[in-house]
Amino acid sequence: MEPLRGRSDLEFYKATAGFTFDAGGYILLAVDAPPLSPADVGRPLLLLDSTWRWLPQLEACLDGEPLRRSLPTGIKTAYPRVSKTYTDPQAGLASVEALYLAKRILREDDASLLDHYRWKKEFLENLPPMART
Repeated sequence: MEPLRGRSDLEFYKATAGFTFDAGGYILLAVDAPPLSPADVGRPLLLLDSTWRWLPQLEACLDGEPLRRSLPTGIKTAYPRVSKTYTDPQAGLASVEALYLAKRILREDDASLLDHYRWKKEFLENLPPMART
């Protein structure tokens, strides 16, 4: 996500001690939620960039009730996972992959989100046909 910092269309916050964020009205990407759909167009998107292990602590910083949504099933990350101590969910994507895909579903397709992603080619090649259109 670091190469995306400084873009005028994205905001970044660092969750330091005491950090809270009012997530009411936002779409929060979550693996265990109903699927994101074009019906969600127009709502702001909240993406928590974290390792899976620390995600619960980050979610605890959220106030309000975000609308939890998942990405389509069957999409695999191109990011090479290497953790020997923690198992990531099978449906989990790299944050930049999730952001790109969510923006496509929300009709805000922006291929430049992947410009600096090392595994861009592999990710796009492995998208199911329904996710490519």
